[in-house]
Amino acid sequence: MCVTFCGLDLLPVAHVKIVQIQRRPLPTQFSFEGYFARVRECLAPELDIHVQVVPCISRGVLGRIRNCFSASRTHADIRHVTGDIHYVILALPKRGSLLTVHDCEILDRLCGWRRALVKFFWFTLPVRRAMRLTVNSQTTKRRLLQEVCIPADRIEVIPVSVSPKFQPRSKLFNADYPTILQVGTKANKNVDRLIRALRGIRCRLEIVGPVTDSLRKFLGECGVDYQVFGRLTDEELVERYREADIISFVSTHEGFGMPIVEAQCVERVCVTSNCSSMPEVAGEGACLVDPFSVESIRDGFLKVIADSGYREDLIEEGRKNRRRFDAQRIANQFLDVYRRVGSRQ
Repeated sequence: MCVTFCGLDLLPVAHVKIVQIQRRPLPTQFSFEGYFARVRECLAPELDIHVQVVPCISRGVLGRIRNCFSASRTHADIRHVTGDIHYVILALPKRGSLLTVHDCEILDRLCGWRRALVKFFWFTLPVRRAMRLTVNSQTTKRRLLQEVCIPADRIEVIPVSVSPKFQPRSKLFNADYPTILQVGTKANKNVDRLIRALRGIRCRLEIVGPVTDSLRKFLGECGVDYQVFGRLTDEELVERYREADIISFVSTHEGFGMPIVEAQCVERVCVTSNCSSMPEVAGEGACLVDPFSVESIRDGFLKVIADSGYREDLIEEGRKNRRRFDAQRIANQFLDVYRRVGSRQ
């Protein structure tokens, strides 16, 4: 018997086999995997849901062909390509196919024929092949619609859930010498401007991620007290959030922005950017700055350090905002999408 959902006659998804097809991650990649593990955990009592990891890291033509061949052998009613390996959906039947696009950042790093090639095989063809798509922010949806001409109603916006390990912990704010946590060191993380903004501010900068010799030299030239952490376990990363006074996330662009919500869950003030997806994710619960202005970034940190009332207001707004990213709530949104895709079997 079918159930009715939003006017559609839907299949009972408990009787539908769903396979989430995931990339083979590098040692430093784990965010997508944790996100969809939480979705599966929340939906396991209701769905016959499985995970399939492709055999090869997504490099080179042969490895990607092997990934497509592996995906083509998947037997399921709904096949969900969970991101980063968009191209494997080309090996799947269109009926029952779902694609998650996390961001379009790679297109900003390329130009000329390389950009055209990646856009065609990672975005244009896969997006048009999928029956339905999910993205993690309105910003990503708008960008995807700019790059690929498809009906907007084929795209569902489902935010990223937060690991339950990020729980509130009270800490006396150290206004004399605050610890500022920066997660990530890729070019879009804007670490160079952050360092320049912190020049002369009494603080300690903790950086999670690989740091080049030139960046270490720049930190020394700017006189910034710092400590670098390599790859951390989930528990170690949570502890860094708890020990921090301020979370820094002044990226130039992001598809989502998990550190903002993680900061809100631990109840730490976050200084983040006023562009891309970050205001959408932060709500009213973060200090917004212009990531392209060293002066704006500096002023944001100085205001957070100096004004205790402002800090408390941001933390309280963060408590309200973080409810949007509850794991069960987001899993239920995926359940709705699976029902919609299943109704068209």
